[in-house]
Amino acid sequence: MEAHYYNVDLNWIADRKGVISSPELQQTIEVATPPEFPKGIEGIWSPEHLLTAAVNSCFMTTFLAIAENSKLEFISFNCKSKGKLEQIDGKFLITEVILEPTLIITKESDKDRAERVLQKSEAACLVSNSIKSKIILIPTIQF
Repeated sequence: MEAHYYNVDLNWIADRKGVISSPELQQTIEVATPPEFPKGIEGIWSPEHLLTAAVNSCFMTTFLAIAENSKLEFISFNCKSKGKLEQIDGKFLITEVILEPTLIITKESDKDRAERVLQKSEAACLVSNSIKSKIILIPTIQF
């Protein structure tokens, strides 16, 4: 596969707030400093939320591809995620992202295979592989 570029533009609005957009997409997203920092703003997506969302959404899209290739039948997939912000050696880092997927499968006999597909999906996620953060997978599989 050849290299791809994903374009994102940012325009500062005021205070600690801006808007991100892409010439490839119709939607915009308002972003701001999170409220844990000086002059942070509540109720607006922060870079920390977006990084956590990037890991979670990449995990989902990778799972969907691997599940399809593996012919794993499932009824639903959802995933909660948490990014842990810490200060280490004077630098702020998202040190870990916890992924808590809930997968409902059609057959109990597919439970072990579903677990393997989830593990493989986390290992193959390009966003997870692109960051230093530890990724913790805590799956729940139901049937």
